[in-house]
Amino acid sequence: MQRGPLFLRLFDQFCSGLDAVMERLAVTALVGMIVATSMQIVFRVFFRALPWTEEVSRFLLVWATFLGATLAYRRGMHIAVTFVVDAVPGRLRQAVRGAALLIALVFFALLLQTTVNYIALQSRQLSAALRLPMRWVYMVMPISLAVMGLHCLNQLLQLLFGNAPAVGEG
Repeated sequence: MQRGPLFLRLFDQFCSGLDAVMERLAVTALVGMIVATSMQIVFRVFFRALPWTEEVSRFLLVWATFLGATLAYRRGMHIAVTFVVDAVPGRLRQAVRGAALLIALVFFALLLQTTVNYIALQSRQLSAALRLPMRWVYMVMPISLAVMGLHCLNQLLQLLFGNAPAVGEG
């Protein structure tokens, strides 16, 4: 349990709960993709091909990828160039890390706005086989960016006001 102000602990608990939800959704997407792909193989070999299984597999892969990105971000598992931060001494290292988190937060916010605009432009597009509104497929982009933004904000707040975890500890 981390020490620090109550709002930091509550926000960290919220982010942990959000991470657990994203993990369950990512696993569900992967299981669904395995089921759809298995059905596609069985039906192509023994029956007639199901045209929708390829589309479902592709869409679930997109969702699993974006949801998995939130998990990797929370756990500090994305590729990072840390040699600059590692070369900087003590307090300055925290300032550089804080600046990097601020830049990441701005990046997530800008990309979130871009994806929302993209979804609005594509709002009438339907998928080929299922006739599913593509906004439901694309919706994972702003969701995952918002979640990564919250995780980034949590790291920044922990760095500024609490006991900041080391990279990779969440």
